[in-house]
Amino acid sequence: MLKIVTAQEMSRIEAMAYKEGASELQFMEQAAEVVAEGVADFIALHDLDQTVTLLVGKGNNASDAYAAGAQLLAQGFNVIAWSVYSMATHGPLCQQMCERFKKAGGEIHVVKENAPIHFQGVIVDGLVGTGFHGKADGMMALAIQQANASGLPILAIDIPSGLNGNTGRVETCAIHATQTIFLELPKLGFFLHEGWDHVGELVQGTFGLGHQYQQMAKASAYLFRSENIAKLLPAIKRSRHKYEAGYVIACAGSRSMPGAAILSSFAALRSGAGMVRLFHPENMATELSHAPYELIKEEWDGKNCKRIDSELQRATAMIIGPGMGRTKDVERTIKRLIDHCDLPCVLDADALYVLANNPKWKCPATCILTPHRGEMKKLLGKEVSLEYVQAYAEHKKVTIVLKGAPTIVIHPHVPPVIVTRGDPGMATAGSGDVLTGVIAGLLAQGLDPHKAAYLGAGIHGIAGEIAASELTSYCMTASDILECLPDVFSSFLAQ
Repeated sequence: MLKIVTAQEMSRIEAMAYKEGASELQFMEQAAEVVAEGVADFIALHDLDQTVTLLVGKGNNASDAYAAGAQLLAQGFNVIAWSVYSMATHGPLCQQMCERFKKAGGEIHVVKENAPIHFQGVIVDGLVGTGFHGKADGMMALAIQQANASGLPILAIDIPSGLNGNTGRVETCAIHATQTIFLELPKLGFFLHEGWDHVGELVQGTFGLGHQYQQMAKASAYLFRSENIAKLLPAIKRSRHKYEAGYVIACAGSRSMPGAAILSSFAALRSGAGMVRLFHPENMATELSHAPYELIKEEWDGKNCKRIDSELQRATAMIIGPGMGRTKDVERTIKRLIDHCDLPCVLDADALYVLANNPKWKCPATCILTPHRGEMKKLLGKEVSLEYVQAYAEHKKVTIVLKGAPTIVIHPHVPPVIVTRGDPGMATAGSGDVLTGVIAGLLAQGLDPHKAAYLGAGIHGIAGEIAASELTSYCMTASDILECLPDVFSSFLAQ
């Protein structure tokens, strides 16, 4: 996985490299080469005209943009630049790269108040870098607003201008990038608050910072990368039987919400579990009549735990909560289940609601909670922040899958793992139930909670992407995500 750092941490390791002899000019020229290559690749991929507009400030990001522009001019691209500052305000390195750009044949225009910026082709955002904080105002705000309104693709260098690289906040306005070519390591603000709506596609570039400096960087989080999936999947031995494949007990569903029980239970089967037994309320034969044949269904009155206790002796993971409802009887049932469970388990949906109303309850050992941000706010009793969620996970000794775009997996005493896979169409009823089942299936096969949580979130997200590509983000449903799970496993097992 790739380290995610704050802007200050990135500056710290760069300063270490300079102190040990690295050249700022050399770093900048390599960054420019990466940016120029990224722009050329984007234009070729989308079959666009070879026309580029540089949107520049006066610091290092502007230097990168000018130098990249000079390289693109040498390759035959048509490149013009719009600067939000007069040339006299540029830093020394920026002035040097500006002159290089002009000598290569580039034109530079200065943004003026009440005058339109004539954008052409692909816009390269080189206004400000990761050190920016506060408000974009004046000519910068004008330039950002006009770039966003242009309808043209925007490629941001390292970070979309106007976005806080640490917090993900946008005080006034920020570039809505089609793609962000981040340099060396992604910045924490990409994934927080408004950040994810501004960065677009993330593409890694390198400017020559040695691997030793990246190793010395303090990670604020880690970025989950899908190439890890094949190595993380539970091993399958040829002679295994269904109990070795994993046995999941699911306590889920109600007469008004049978779908949550079916989706979560079947997703566990689809994720490799050898057997799933669904304990459900009485008199649900009609509601569960369309459940998969492979799903074992058993009525339970929610009171006597002897039968469940018997099956827990053989089971390897448990699901509690999806679709159970929020009555007092359900609350008592969930309390009994939590008290009796000593297996790895996933608490979701109504179990989270009950837990939020009973904050003193102790969670089972090796427990995963899967709240969306609204549920997490109720669990915390205050606004959601990474620091608060981390503290909650450590206090309760649980793993938390904070669902959203992106999904963030928080585990005690380690940096969070951020999972960016997925599609907006996954914001649909039942999607979280599928995720619960995927995670439970992986738990049942022996993965530890932390690994099961971020791997499950990654698999779930990729399945959502496949479903959206086939059905569009408008039309996909939770069942479609479930049906695409085999495609995810097939693609990685074939590698």
